[in-house]
Amino acid sequence: MSAPSPKPETNKAVKKEENPIIEIVKTVVMAGILSFGIRTFVAEARYIPSSSMEPTLQINDRLIIEKMTYRFRQPERGEIIVFDATEAIQQLGWNGAFIKRVIGLPGDEVMVRNGDVQVNGQILKEPYIKDAPKYDFGPVVVPENSYLVLGDNRNNSSDSHVWGYVPDENIIGRATVRFWPFNRLGGIDENSALADTLIESPQ
Repeated sequence: MSAPSPKPETNKAVKKEENPIIEIVKTVVMAGILSFGIRTFVAEARYIPSSSMEPTLQINDRLIIEKMTYRFRQPERGEIIVFDATEAIQQLGWNGAFIKRVIGLPGDEVMVRNGDVQVNGQILKEPYIKDAPKYDFGPVVVPENSYLVLGDNRNNSSDSHVWGYVPDENIIGRATVRFWPFNRLGGIDENSALADTLIESPQ
């Protein structure tokens, strides 16, 4: 009488259950990496702490700052940019990020006279400002890889007429969308086609 043949072994994979705490840690880490990547390279939220950009932007407005555009082109006149404090700003005792409107591009001659901003001998039509500037400034020529920026609240704004230019490398991104308060939700009117609104300077 022959011995019974052994039963064939079954190849059943045993699934090992992950520790739920490890799963949570993995999820949190992945979410953090994604959030950091988006904030660093794509977009981030900022709020407005001062009145320097009134009436376009109000105190406590919340904005989306988009970071992709300037990877493919340079800032244009009229766009609202966010930038890190320059060396000149830091010497005045200020740090953090600032938000202003681009007025002078590299190589432009800019001056302020009799309440008007003039770029390359032409007056800018600026429907977005709070009041006409009550100061004179320039003429100055904007250096290469730098921008001259002004606040829309011209008489209550620390900007290029106080501390100089914004280098390319300090620019964080472009203000595009206001998401708070809800009653003013939407895109920001940048008047980015200012080049088309220049008029002859009076002789």
